[in-house]
Amino acid sequence: MDNEILSYWEMCGRESAGLQQGMNFGIGGDHSVVLTSVRKNAPYNDRFEDDGSTLIYEGHDARRSSSLSNPKTVDQPAVFPSGSLTQNGRFHVAATDYQKGLRDPERVRVYEKLAQGIWSYNGMFHLVGSWQERAGDRTVFKFKLQAVEEEASVSRRRVRPPRRLIPTEVKQQVWKRDRGRCVRCGSTENLHFDHDIPFSKGGSSFTVENVQILCAQHNLKKGALIE
Repeated sequence: MDNEILSYWEMCGRESAGLQQGMNFGIGGDHSVVLTSVRKNAPYNDRFEDDGSTLIYEGHDARRSSSLSNPKTVDQPAVFPSGSLTQNGRFHVAATDYQKGLRDPERVRVYEKLAQGIWSYNGMFHLVGSWQERAGDRTVFKFKLQAVEEEASVSRRRVRPPRRLIPTEVKQQVWKRDRGRCVRCGSTENLHFDHDIPFSKGGSSFTVENVQILCAQHNLKKGALIE
């Protein structure tokens, strides 16, 4: 379910894996996972576009080592010294093969960091594009992901309207205002961002006043009611 709020360990439990890196190609068997942050001072220049339904995700740097103290000074790698693909390389190959019509789009679950140890599940995206661009004195990878319904077909021939996601700044303000608790019972478990006036009935995702935190029980009980 979109707009779930998870601790780091809940997120790892969901994926049955320790998510030690931001890019995780094929980790779920039928999907990949990326961790994103658009907070101030985030290590990579990720951004959401189209009301949150498009994610432009920056590739990741080379590993720090005794011979490379600052990975930000070198191009982001597509392959390791051994010749095997890095995460950048694996995502890039999947995206370019999709663009060439050689495969269906890779399904990617996107988790967004809201605060230390706190993540928002932004739902399922399709990986539809990849390119390299200059960033200062080096070259970085960029990946384009588009939001789809969780159960959406990956067929290239079926086009579904994008989902409307709650913007990062709204989620951060609501998290702080509601103190990370359900506004009904004070629970800190199984939390969701909920539209007071449902999106399906004209409620906005873009105003803090129309978004609140509810636990799963109260979110399910409320449903699409306007209270």
